[in-house]
Amino acid sequence: MKYAEMAITVSELNKYIKEKIASDEFLNHILIKGEISNFKNHYTGHLYFTLKDEKSLIKCVMFKSHAQKLRFMPKDGMKVIVLGRNICI
Repeated sequence: MKYAEMAITVSELNKYIKEKIASDEFLNHILIKGEISNFKNHYTGHLYFTLKDEKSLIKCVMFKSHAQKLRFMPKDGMKVIVLGRNICI
């Protein structure tokens, strides 16, 4: 079998990953602790940042609808606990 016949498209891979994450209850509602870095308060109202620990990192976005409810402005170096939810777009 040729590689071209074995290969899947980017869209197929994204759909597969999305379905796997959506079906995992643990990943649909999870508390994560870490340190904020690379914080950006975007002009759209969305907040972009990296959440990291000593060994790893994950890129995050907080949409405007939730960011408006914050009682503080996140900053690089802050230690936080965030609630992560899977949202299907």
